[in-house]
Amino acid sequence: MAQYFIIYKPYGVLSQFSGEGQTLASLFHFPKTVYPVGRLDKDSEGLLIITDDKWLNNQLLNPRFGHERTYLAQVEGVPDQEGLRRLQKGVEINVDGKLYMTKPAIAKIPAAIPGLPDRDPPIRYRKNVPDTWISLTLIEGKNRQVRKMTAAVGHPTLRLVRWSIARLTIEGFRVGEVREMAQEEIYKLLGLSGFRRK
Repeated sequence: MAQYFIIYKPYGVLSQFSGEGQTLASLFHFPKTVYPVGRLDKDSEGLLIITDDKWLNNQLLNPRFGHERTYLAQVEGVPDQEGLRRLQKGVEINVDGKLYMTKPAIAKIPAAIPGLPDRDPPIRYRKNVPDTWISLTLIEGKNRQVRKMTAAVGHPTLRLVRWSIARLTIEGFRVGEVREMAQEEIYKLLGLSGFRRK
């Protein structure tokens, strides 16, 4: 029987179980059979799924299925409508040494940001430079994509949190919190409950 864990990966933790520095093994005593689905960079936070379900792994990581992932990015400056429009339409970023045009995305400045825990350590505060939270929903996940996209429109990312994948969110989670979830529940939130596993 497959197992499913949802975690709020803290800043500074590697999305792996071994290696130098702080890893996922420091958060919880996970079964030896599970692994992270995708990854979050060391300096990014938020939703990470850990499981031994290979079918689910393929559904979420195979580009042809295009599941929505929503990120909350605290960026330097205040993006204007043109900057948001460029993010929505697609911007050129560098991926593995080649220029890549990102797929259409949903980019907006939300009216309210979900209650996120404070980051430890906090972002550097600059008195003369304002910062803004933007919400960015993608259907792809290139390496450091959100950071590259916001930088391409002149607004470097200061803090990055993956908030959701489809309807699965970290709402109400504490930093570093781990929750086990039933297959039926996680499939439903990820929009996979109507699929039959081969």
